[in-house]
Amino acid sequence: MKIKKTRSIQQIINDQINKWKLIRIEGKKEKPAIPVITISRQPGSNGHMVAKKIADELNLDLFDQEIIQAVAESAHMRASLVETLDEKGVSALEDMIAAVTKERHLWAYEYLHHLMRVIGTIGKHGHAVILGRGANFILPREEIFRVRIIAPLEVRIENTAKELSISWEEAKQLTIKTESDRKAFIRKYFNADIDDSQNYDLVINTENLDVDAAVESIKAALRLRKE
Repeated sequence: MKIKKTRSIQQIINDQINKWKLIRIEGKKEKPAIPVITISRQPGSNGHMVAKKIADELNLDLFDQEIIQAVAESAHMRASLVETLDEKGVSALEDMIAAVTKERHLWAYEYLHHLMRVIGTIGKHGHAVILGRGANFILPREEIFRVRIIAPLEVRIENTAKELSISWEEAKQLTIKTESDRKAFIRKYFNADIDDSQNYDLVINTENLDVDAAVESIKAALRLRKE
């Protein structure tokens, strides 16, 4: 259920940092035509495939939860990431973190602060798809488009079994555990319900929609969204 990578996470982050630094030096920063897309998904719903395809089709940078987690846990990578912002950007990032923490009555977990700095930096640069890690609860609503990918449990178990080449029972246990872990993560760090549809702009059920159809639904919603 992970996005396959041909480069190491360290190399992916280094390349992204160099890209952002170059844009900053050359003054190419433009307001993105579309907001950052955050994608939350139930395990086995093919949300990771939707995230990759929408990023490819719209030429957006893709940040999955494995990448974000690695940066949040690495002081060196966090520092390098934030350094891609100018002073104004860093100030705005800190203001955003303070506002989110106050609005959601969040405890000052050290990990949460690191996570918010990482996702906040990505959000400030824009032009990205962020998969998981509660990004839709961190970034300002007016700057993102929040997608939730779901499917019935039976469908998700079948998808997981097929993708990982494991038995149905193994897939069931893995799917249920992963879903429970994600719900607990969002509840612990954001005091929110991951399944509450009010936390999203678009909820897509992939029971009868393939990845291509889900991506087209997102693109259509982006075109029609209120400015």
